[in-house]
Amino acid sequence: MNTEPIRIGTVALEGRVLAAPMAGITDRPYRQLVRRFGAALAASEMLTSDTRLWHTSKSQRRLDFSGEAGPRCVQIAGADPVQMAAAAARCVSLGADMIDINMGCPVKKVCSAMAGSALLQDEALVAQILEAVVAAVEVPVTLKFRTGPEPANRNGPIIARMAEDLGIAALAVHGRTRADRFRGSAEYDTIARICQDMTIPVFANGDIHSWQKAIQVMEYTGASGVMIGRAAQGNPWIFRQVNHALDHRPQPAAPTAAEVSEVVTGHLHALHRFYGEYMGVRIARKHIGWYLQDRPNGKALRRLLMAEESASRQLQLLQSYFENPDIPLKAA
Repeated sequence: MNTEPIRIGTVALEGRVLAAPMAGITDRPYRQLVRRFGAALAASEMLTSDTRLWHTSKSQRRLDFSGEAGPRCVQIAGADPVQMAAAAARCVSLGADMIDINMGCPVKKVCSAMAGSALLQDEALVAQILEAVVAAVEVPVTLKFRTGPEPANRNGPIIARMAEDLGIAALAVHGRTRADRFRGSAEYDTIARICQDMTIPVFANGDIHSWQKAIQVMEYTGASGVMIGRAAQGNPWIFRQVNHALDHRPQPAAPTAAEVSEVVTGHLHALHRFYGEYMGVRIARKHIGWYLQDRPNGKALRRLLMAEESASRQLQLLQSYFENPDIPLKAA
């Protein structure tokens, strides 16, 4: 397994574990958190390539890199090469160090516009988009995609070869097809075939839920690194664990209740500041659910927190819980 530092074009990464961009999840507070725990790169949530829609508060937040350490990577999605190129150039002018192209999202709303993983069925259009975006910016451009439109047409190796030939600097491959969505298990044979044919870095993605699985997938596929998505929700420690394994260091001790409390409350504070109290409290609820999963009395606390409208009360309930997790809490 290669242990040399990874370079994506002009950008040097300080690790081999990336955080997968996820709509509604990888906002600035989340990106800063996972970087703290060892994610070498954390791309933004998917941003539409239609810059006419960027006046919305949602798009403005997705382009907010204030206080965020580089490399800053923005993921864009769309089906029009000219529009994608213009969006990429605009992102760079706003501070992006890298551009990631989304051809992996299987969500109906995205695919119905022939964007995301729907593009994989049109290899000619894929080539036009990649060529246009690479030509539009001087920063590295990466591609996140799936193994193909459907199991009968796993054209991932063709897309990968095309991408490298057109100047894409790195690939992240999810081991499912568009038709699979998130059902079943990820398959890594196609990723292994892609890795054998590439000279640019390739990151394996899909069902990597532990440091053991990360090592297994890297060894099986020959991937340069891994990209972790859902397994990091409520569990940013996974990046630290995988990094220790890759560096052949002993695994760190499991986080104490005090550390979990500090991370959860810090994350919530950041969400409240970033979105404001009204939106911050509501967005925090899904993260709270993930953090409390499998913890003592976690379900009961989660029910209380789902009904809370106050940022201060949300934080107070969490603090009380972590001080005495076995004592049932009551609503205000």
